[in-house]
Amino acid sequence: MITYNNLQAGIQNEIDKFINAKPRSYVSAFLLRATYQFKEDITLLENRYKLLDASVKNSAAGKDLAAFIAESKIGAVGTEAIDFSQADTMGNPVSLSSFRGKYVLVDFWASWCGPCRSENPNVVENFKKFSSKNFTVLGVSLDRPGQKAKWLEAIKEDKLTWTHVSDLQFWNNAAAVLYNIKGIPQNILVDPQGMIVGKNLRGPALEEKLCELLGCETKGF
Repeated sequence: MITYNNLQAGIQNEIDKFINAKPRSYVSAFLLRATYQFKEDITLLENRYKLLDASVKNSAAGKDLAAFIAESKIGAVGTEAIDFSQADTMGNPVSLSSFRGKYVLVDFWASWCGPCRSENPNVVENFKKFSSKNFTVLGVSLDRPGQKAKWLEAIKEDKLTWTHVSDLQFWNNAAAVLYNIKGIPQNILVDPQGMIVGKNLRGPALEEKLCELLGCETKGF
């Protein structure tokens, strides 16, 4: 692991050196796009892009890079969560911004989604463990038109006792489209200031992240 980290740090250092030395080179735009996979940090990529000369930004490669950054920033860790509003199970509008001041897990799921239903017990367990620590969940369902009953039944069966919203538009759910959701389950963890601090936290990863942010009791040996 130490060797890998050192290699990764070395690569990132060389990228920075090249960009700082050659901001007017069109190669810089190609380099940033080609090396993004080595460290998928969209904020870092955007900051490097800002160092490029205007002539490079306006080139075909520069415009392609800008479009890639804009798309990748949607729902990315380190970016501000995009607000949305949908009706809850009673038909009342609920916005993501109404949870400002809390850590909120925006959980994209559906009653028809087997992997989602399998993951629900894990979300329930973490909700019970951390709800007293300024944490909650906002379920966003991609259930189909005309199938509200199945959505409500799944909420009851899986004991999902947090806030739920849906426009019952299947994959055209407005919030899912806004966050470019192409598959479920997916989730984003938003902090009290409205910034995304975690993404696709499933299984043990969810508890690990919440422990990191909110603290967990450790058992003595």
